[in-house]
Amino acid sequence: MLLVEGASDAAALHGVAALLGRSLPAEGVSVVAMGGATNVARHLLELPDGVAVGGLYDAAEERFFRGGLERAGFGRVADAADLEAHGFFGCDPDLEGELVRALGLEQALRVVAAQGELSSFRVLQRQPAQRDRTVEQHLHRFLGTRSGRKAQYAAALVAALAVDAVPLPLLGVLGVGPPQL
Repeated sequence: MLLVEGASDAAALHGVAALLGRSLPAEGVSVVAMGGATNVARHLLELPDGVAVGGLYDAAEERFFRGGLERAGFGRVADAADLEAHGFFGCDPDLEGELVRALGLEQALRVVAAQGELSSFRVLQRQPAQRDRTVEQHLHRFLGTRSGRKAQYAAALVAALAVDAVPLPLLGVLGVGPPQL
């Protein structure tokens, strides 16, 4: 079982698995969108005995995952390395940041265009509160401005990735090492 913060993380993991020629359901791996990092302890405490667990989290939410694992009886979890040892991998700063960095800004904007939303993105960029921000900051803000957009773009951004560009946290949580170059 893989515990993730939300639907976008679940969409990304299923997309990466498909990119790698895998099907998580066929492998008996369920991906559970917990509705936020603060719910991790509850989900861990409700796990049936013997169920292998891992997960994906945003860097800012690390403390919730460390605390959740400790409360659920996994022992002391001091840092991100301890989390990885338990199968939990952090995205820096978050899933969207990892995916945009992996694709590159130009390719990420091509994904926005392919989704038919480049004009909406340009409207956001022209807003007074956005004028002093970078294009990367605009894109991050844009991805979170409408319900369901994060999940939509998680799937679309992953679909645009080359296998050797998949961010390491997504490979790690799926039990895949970094690509050999």
